[in-house]
Amino acid sequence: MKSRDTLIRLRRFQADEKRRKVAQIEAMIADFARMAADLDREIGQEEQRAGISDPAHFAYPTYARAAAQRRDKLRRSAEDLDVQLAAAKAALAEAFEELKKVEILDDRERSGERAAENARDQASMDAIGLGRARA
Repeated sequence: MKSRDTLIRLRRFQADEKRRKVAQIEAMIADFARMAADLDREIGQEEQRAGISDPAHFAYPTYARAAAQRRDKLRRSAEDLDVQLAAAKAALAEAFEELKKVEILDDRERSGERAAENARDQASMDAIGLGRARA
């Protein structure tokens, strides 16, 4: 009984850890997207200030060029995180499956134990009833 409860707690802990990892990766992706959008806005402002929007132009603002490189790196990192997110979600689904299997097994065993206990109680009541009927 205790080992079964321990196993259930372990599976719940593992599922919670995987859920936290998924949430953490999703938060990182959202942060990267927000930072990339901020950089897009800053690049636009810098291009407007300089009056040059062609990155190939010799007088293109250095800050805008650096910000564009940073933005592109953030987007690549977010794409890499998308792959990690898919793997983390698959691991989470697997952890939930394992947890459900253990919980279902526990429910079946407990219902079997309850049925056996109910049968014993019924047998005791039948014996008491038969004892009174004879008296």
